[in-house]
Amino acid sequence: MAAACLLLGAGAAQAGEIDGAALSVAWGVPFVGMLLSIALMPLLLPRFWHHHFGKVTAGWALAFLLPFTLAFGAGAAAHHFVHALLAEYLPFVILLTALYTVAGGIYIRGNLVGSPGLNTAILAMGAVLASFMGTTGASMLLIRPLLRANDNRRHQAHVVVFFIFIVSNAGGALTPLGDPPLFLGFLKGVDFFWTVRHVWGPMLFLTLALLAVFYAIDRRLMRERGETDLPDPTPSLDASGAPSRLGFEGGVNFALLLAVVALVLFSGVWRTPAGLEVAGIRVGLPGLVRDAGLIAVALLSLWLTPRRVHAANEFGWGPMQEVAKLFAGIFLTIIPVIAMLKAGVDGPFGAIVRAVTRADGTPDPAMYFWATGALSSFLDNAPTYLVFFNTAGGDPAHLMTDMALTLTAISAGAVFMGANTYIGNAPNLMVKAIAEDRGVKMPGFFGYMAWSFCVLLPLLVLITLFWFWK
Repeated sequence: MAAACLLLGAGAAQAGEIDGAALSVAWGVPFVGMLLSIALMPLLLPRFWHHHFGKVTAGWALAFLLPFTLAFGAGAAAHHFVHALLAEYLPFVILLTALYTVAGGIYIRGNLVGSPGLNTAILAMGAVLASFMGTTGASMLLIRPLLRANDNRRHQAHVVVFFIFIVSNAGGALTPLGDPPLFLGFLKGVDFFWTVRHVWGPMLFLTLALLAVFYAIDRRLMRERGETDLPDPTPSLDASGAPSRLGFEGGVNFALLLAVVALVLFSGVWRTPAGLEVAGIRVGLPGLVRDAGLIAVALLSLWLTPRRVHAANEFGWGPMQEVAKLFAGIFLTIIPVIAMLKAGVDGPFGAIVRAVTRADGTPDPAMYFWATGALSSFLDNAPTYLVFFNTAGGDPAHLMTDMALTLTAISAGAVFMGANTYIGNAPNLMVKAIAEDRGVKMPGFFGYMAWSFCVLLPLLVLITLFWFWK
């Protein structure tokens, strides 16, 4: 084992960055295969996908890794595999797992009835919480009580779709704690409160507009379908089964949630050269401390939360396992795609990069908004943010001042348009999986996109005209 690690480290040390300009678009086939599998297999082969999605993901990962090893050598393959694992995937999954576990240990009790007013209020609350506890934390905290409140409704899917739009995406646009792309910007040097000052306008517009549209749809559906006459199958019980009033159980998890926020924030503020080098990949001490702390928080939550609270929440690992497996494949197969984007105008996707620049060489904020958003809809929005952050120059001081509108467009595009598909942002898949576990018949990949096309697209066009069309 030790000899294998030494060989891996030696080979990785000799590996350099991929020259994206020299790559063929064929290297993007495994990534496209991953996307098509997520989109089509649940529709065409639902039983096979439910039991074997992990194997399908592993197959596409190998479809990238094996040819890449043959073409560039074992050292390069090891380097990029370890980089994706240590620098991107593990921190991502550890943070999501901590938020998922802590939020799953908080039970909102009480006899909630899913009226249009209550549903809209829960969505609005989630939008506020998302920027302070992350879109994942807010989603995991509120999706279960929202589903429980609407379990007497014949039509529930639209409630979950708007929950993904508002709580799992748009609500996280105000602080670096809200969404991973903004946290990456914070690590690059963007001031913590810069996003609040510059993105609050489009975020408020989008959130209020979505809440208004949702209220109108939910009110009409409830009236037309006669759903108000259905009995409420959810009794007003606490986690132990006794009658209760509205309140919380598992309150220790609120303190643990603050610990998660503190660990993430501290890792971005703490500057030190200390760290470890694993197979040629530098892992900083702040990140190691953050990840170790997040693991400890998750374990503490599991230990301190009463079993009856988890049982009342129907807490299980299925949704987290699905996200972890699918994003393992996405983080691996996306490697050549990101390299081609980073190659700029010289790469296979040079047309995209040229599209965000005007003829006089100045950046076009509207095009940055749509280019960042379009790619964030299908790629992970965190690396997409970094690509266009660097395309715009990568100097945070310059971007926050002279190019403030461009950075605002990049930030808003990455966060808002992560809601366009199930794979645009990790909480989307988690919320979908939890809803389906509760028996909600969610739209498929393209069915969901039909919702985003009809509801989100017109609002995003208005945001472009009001804020970025200069």
